Amino acid sequence: MSQVDAASADDLIAIRALLERSGLPTSDLESARPEFAVMREDGEVIAAGALQRFGSAALLRSVVVAPHRRGSGLGQAMVTGLEHIACAARISRLVLLTQTAAEFFARQGYRVIERGSAPEDMQGSEEFRSLCPSSATCMAKSLPDSA
Repeated sequence: MSQVDAASADDLIAIRALLERSGLPTSDLESARPEFAVMREDGEVIAAGALQRFGSAALLRSVVVAPHRRGSGLGQAMVTGLEHIACAARISRLVLLTQTAAEFFARQGYRVIERGSAPEDMQGSEEFRSLCPSSATCMAKSLPDSA
């Protein structure tokens, strides 16, 4: 299994292409500046995901796996890797919005929450305000204390 690494500036083109092919939002990547992580195989980005920090919480976003590698456990490995990164950064809670992957995230321990119970500064993000429709499922997971 590939390991989760911090994305380099060179990875951003491949990440954007993967997100666009999968119908995930990319219009706020420059303004929001989420911190991406990637998994590579033979130098090619085959999975990606990001954390966008809001104090002690973060928005888990843009989790994507290359179409030819879906169903192979890479999505789960990416989420686990991002959770480890978040713990190391002393982030205590992850929140996400999804239109298609609620069952996947529920299997990773995420629970549905009211959109309005997400941190207020997170609710002001472009992801919350305009990129993910109100029909998107809002989910959250508390992380173990990293101290």
